[in-house]
Amino acid sequence: MKIVAADVFVTSPSRNFVTLRITTEDGVTGIGDATLNGRELAVAAYLKEHVAQLLIGKDPHRIEDTWQFLYRSSYWRRGPVTMAAIAAVDMALWDIKGKLAGMPVYQLLGGASRNGLRAYGHASGADIPSLFDSVREHLELGYKSIRIQTAVPGIKAVYGVAAQAQASGERYDYEPAGRGAFPQEEDWDTRAYLRHLPTVFEAVRNEFGPEIPLLHDGHHRMTPIQAAKLGKALEPYDLFWLEDCTPAENQEGLRLVRQHTTTPLAIGEIFNTVFDFQTLIKEQLIDYVRAASTHFGGISPLKKVMDFAAQYQIKSGFHGPTDISPVGFAAQLHVGLAIHNYGIQEYMQHSDKTNEVFEQSMTFTDGYLHPGDKPGIGVEFNEEAAAAYPYQQAYLGRRFPLTPRPPGVRMAQ
Repeated sequence: MKIVAADVFVTSPSRNFVTLRITTEDGVTGIGDATLNGRELAVAAYLKEHVAQLLIGKDPHRIEDTWQFLYRSSYWRRGPVTMAAIAAVDMALWDIKGKLAGMPVYQLLGGASRNGLRAYGHASGADIPSLFDSVREHLELGYKSIRIQTAVPGIKAVYGVAAQAQASGERYDYEPAGRGAFPQEEDWDTRAYLRHLPTVFEAVRNEFGPEIPLLHDGHHRMTPIQAAKLGKALEPYDLFWLEDCTPAENQEGLRLVRQHTTTPLAIGEIFNTVFDFQTLIKEQLIDYVRAASTHFGGISPLKKVMDFAAQYQIKSGFHGPTDISPVGFAAQLHVGLAIHNYGIQEYMQHSDKTNEVFEQSMTFTDGYLHPGDKPGIGVEFNEEAAAAYPYQQAYLGRRFPLTPRPPGVRMAQ
């Protein structure tokens, strides 16, 4: 059996997605997610101009060999564009293999290690009452674990707080990338954030009790010593994890954080290969791997990094907001279902438009996800529906401005 076509689609049902479809000579198709939020066209061009022709005539069964070929033959290895492109190929080949075997991908990875995947949702508010309302809404939807994000007094807008997001006519989680010609900026004050956040978690615990697992995302804003201070301040509120407390490119900084707090740490959504995790896992500087199949090279390396992490009792916490298409999301659900060191799965629900383009067998019931038992990944791409939503330029906003601002505007401290 040979590959006869590799087609790339860019569509924007509520937000931009890049999808690769591989077709075999017998007419079997597999799809993969190559979405890179804010840089979608770079990956689409990489696939169209540098990868697609390399796949024609290849045996679709040779997943590992194809992965290594695409990774090594480019010479310029790693990086988000390259790894997102390789991820799409890897997912599409696993999808084809599952369809040919008549099995869901998780069965090919060793079978299920659990009946469902515990998920967490995103609650946020501009003040404590609106945050409480958001928590209640998520509990009603069935979530049993909830991420807590909040506005900070004196700061105009904080990334991750729905009520302060750019008005786009749809929910914040549909469109975390602002559409337009330029990225948005936000003001910031770390000292105000560090003072305010513990009071928020105290209020949430007083209102909802000690049982609900609570999470928080620092969005890389803190220095290591600031992150250590926050982790220690949050210890009384028993967080499930503190995510991206400091930029993880500075891996040695996590040693300092570990010395000062027992709050569990999750990092890795912006990582592209296992090498980015090597020190963090080996020295047990994190508790949860936040990698995403779409940005990490696909199903194959995601399974490998979790096998490596298992030696150190480190669990999964895969990245799962709406900048992962339903294809990439389903791909990592199959990995999560198969591995024994599963932790939790981030889950932000896609829009109705997106679900029209990507037809899914995934289910979310009573707080737990399952990829379904349809052969392959369990997602089909509706090309006709996708054509109705052309690409729209969009950027993830910068966390804080890099140029001088007028007096009175807060900067990062």
